Amino acid sequence: MKSATDMLRLDPQLCFPLYAASRLVTRLYQPLLEPLGLTYPQYVVLLILWEDAPCSVSHVGKRAMLNTNTLTPVLKRLEQLGYVLRSRRTDDERVVEIGLTKAGLALKKQCAHVPRRLYQSIDYPEGKALALKRALEEFIGILQASSSSIPIEE
Repeated sequence: MKSATDMLRLDPQLCFPLYAASRLVTRLYQPLLEPLGLTYPQYVVLLILWEDAPCSVSHVGKRAMLNTNTLTPVLKRLEQLGYVLRSRRTDDERVVEIGLTKAGLALKKQCAHVPRRLYQSIDYPEGKALALKRALEEFIGILQASSSSIPIEE
C-alpha cells in the first residue's frame, strides 16, 4: 500500500489521465466544429436535441451532465445562432422547453461528417474505443452513485 504522501504524486492519480484525455479529445473536435461555428459544448447539446427535442432544459442538462449555470449560456448562444427555440411549457410555466429550428435540424446534416473524421484523425482501433467507452460509462455510473452519498461541505 502506498503512503499518503506517495498518493499525492501525479502518477497514481486517476483524475489526471481522465482530465488530459478529455481536453485532448475536445481539442481534436475543434477544427471539425470551428467551420460550423460551434463549440464542443454546443455540439454535445445539439447531439442531445437531435435525439430528444423538444425536451426540457433539465433533460438536456442531465444527459449532458451540465449544471444550469453552464448550460444556460450554451442554449442562449444556440438560440442567437438560430438553431434552437426556448419556450415555457404551457402546462407548467416553470419548465423551459428546448426545440430545434429548421436551421438547427439542417445543421445535423452538416455535422454528420464529424464523428467519422474524428475517428479518422486518431490511430486507435474501433474495438478498443468501444471497450473504453463502455468502461467509462460504467465508471461514470459508479461516480454518479457515489457522489449522491458524499456529504457536501460548505
